[in-house]
Amino acid sequence: MKYLSTSKNEDNKIINNPDWVAMKYQYFSAVILTEKFPNNIFIKTKEINESEKFLRQNTFKTKFVASGRNENINFTWYFVPNHLKTLKKINKNLENLVPLGWSLIGWINEYIVINIFYFFESMGLGYGLIIFLMALIIKIALFPFTYKSYVSMAKMRILKPQIDLINEKFKDPLKKQQETMSLYRKTGVSPLGGCIPIFFQMPILFALFQFFPAAIELRQKSFLWADDLSTYDSILNLGFNIPFYGDHVSLFTLLMTVSTMIQMRFSNMNTSNSQMPQLKYMMYFMPIVFLGVMNNYAAALSYYYFLANLMTFAQQKAASFMIDDSKLIAKMEENKLKSPKTKSKFQARLEKMIKDQQNLKKPK
Repeated sequence: MKYLSTSKNEDNKIINNPDWVAMKYQYFSAVILTEKFPNNIFIKTKEINESEKFLRQNTFKTKFVASGRNENINFTWYFVPNHLKTLKKINKNLENLVPLGWSLIGWINEYIVINIFYFFESMGLGYGLIIFLMALIIKIALFPFTYKSYVSMAKMRILKPQIDLINEKFKDPLKKQQETMSLYRKTGVSPLGGCIPIFFQMPILFALFQFFPAAIELRQKSFLWADDLSTYDSILNLGFNIPFYGDHVSLFTLLMTVSTMIQMRFSNMNTSNSQMPQLKYMMYFMPIVFLGVMNNYAAALSYYYFLANLMTFAQQKAASFMIDDSKLIAKMEENKLKSPKTKSKFQARLEKMIKDQQNLKKPK
């Protein structure tokens, strides 16, 4: 697909052999179809400053070559909602008008998120409940990976006293890092184990970031104090604009931000981050950034992220009952007594880097 920007003027952009031409807005599109367009379509868009009724003018032109005989060329004009099922019925790949995201993000939306959403919608459930059930299903599906990360964080917490001893014993940063990696290898602990769920969760979070603002089904649908889930849920109009934040207060965004801070602080209390003090600042910086970004986004999106945080609390609490520290300690001690483990590729590369840096420091 080729697009014209709605934020700047573009003149005489040429599109060859299009299937259709559309003027797309957030929830509706004007579409022109024909059996076969001419080879070249000339499109332009410009902002209209002098009019109070119109904001932008979009124009498309084409040329037909006279063939010397009478011909009928039929055009079909649609003004349609950007609703995936409706657009698919028209065909001609019109579903591309719904911005589901690129590559993996689009695939997750098209084959997972939308199918779950339509399944619950077909049951006649309210959209607030549908979003809750979507969050619940996704959290349950990812729990096996999340649980492994909790186990990994518990192991890191158990190793913290030994890591503190290494930090006291060795003053040289390279030697300190080498001994720490050796401890991880002997006990069978992966320092990156706590990051595993992020690789699975981030594409889904980005997919939902695309899906909720584009879902026409949520337009003018209310839930709790939100009058319209497709836009922000303002509970207070400030009367003035705060840069990067806006002129209103979105309650779902506020709840999401506070719950994110609490959840991150709770996670840091249960892990050893003494070697990464910068995480203390990130714990507050990132939620504040999202507070500014999400304040003007769809209430459905902030509501989903807020639910996801609450469910993460529940999973962390459940994991704390399921994980037995004494068994983990016994397993790590058993690993120490076993034959030396083969280094992982990551550990081997890291240790090689450390040795190379040590060699560079040696006097020649």
